[in-house]
Order: sequence, then C-alpha cells, then structure tokens
Amino acid sequence: MIHTIIAYVEDKPGVLNRVASLFRRRGFNIESLAVGHTNRPGISRMTIMVDAEDENVARRIEANLYKLVNVLRVDDLTHKSPVARELALIKVKADSKTRSEIVQIADVFHANIVDTASQTLVLEISGTAEEVTRLLQMLEPFRIVEVQRTGVIAIQPGDDQDYSDPSLFETIQTKQD
Repeated sequence: MIHTIIAYVEDKPGVLNRVASLFRRRGFNIESLAVGHTNRPGISRMTIMVDAEDENVARRIEANLYKLVNVLRVDDLTHKSPVARELALIKVKADSKTRSEIVQIADVFHANIVDTASQTLVLEISGTAEEVTRLLQMLEPFRIVEVQRTGVIAIQPGDDQDYSDPSLFETIQTKQD
C-alpha cells in the first residue's frame, strides 16, 4: 500500500540527503518526493510517497524519521483521505494534422497549453497521479518528447490540525538556542 507521509524538517543543508539515506539504508523505495517551504520560516515540508506492505512497516518508517536530528514532526496521512495533487509538464509532438486532437484531449483533462511551437505543444496538468498518468497514456500515440512530474504533494483535509500553531514545532526553538 502506498503511504502518504508528511515530514516537517528544519530548512538546512543536508536534511534531504539524510532523509533519502534513511530510506535507502532501510531498503524502502520512495515512489514520490516533493519538498518545499512552509508558512513558518526555517521549516520545510516533505511529502513522501512510499510503498509500505503493512501498517507495521509504515510505523517503522515514521519512527525512523523521528530519529533524525532535523525532523520536527511526522504525519502519515494515508488513512485521512488527503487532498493530493501532482503537477506535470508534457511536451508532445503536434503537427498541423494532430494539433486540434491534442488540444481536445487537453481540454478533457483540464490541462493548459503553456507553450506552442511549430512541431510541439507543452501541456501543464495538475491533478491526481492517476489523472496525470491517464493523460500521458492518451498522448502516447502522438509521441511524447519530454515529461517532468513534480511528485505528489498532499495536505490533510478539514479543520483537524492548525499547522500555524508554534507549539507543534517547539523542538526547533530548543535546537536553535
């Protein structure tokens, strides 16, 4: 089962390497990884999609992440029905004969055309990983030239947790003092 794990980490050099090394050493394959700044200075958020065969493995991953010095908080959103999206840019061959068909396919998937050239189109799609994959499958017959996918980002739905609460990240203050 693919687990959606969120790790809040100190925004410092080498943190991403330490997290990735932990997964490598333990033999876990990262299906997707996205990292970015949060609304709190000094804290970054990692969205890690990992295939964990059972709940015990997922709990072990979470426990191992907490052992890393720069990890402040870990949440497994898998069973919380997270709002998850992926962004992709897709460059596809599009001559005068196929261009209108590609535009129609893009419309069905609510993809935007962000660049046009004489022989190619660049499409931008934001959706679930499955939606991105389905669009790629539909575009295969036209010859995909290049693809860049961001990896999945996810957020917990509802009002359950307020991540602007400084007490959630108290450990960062003690580490910096």
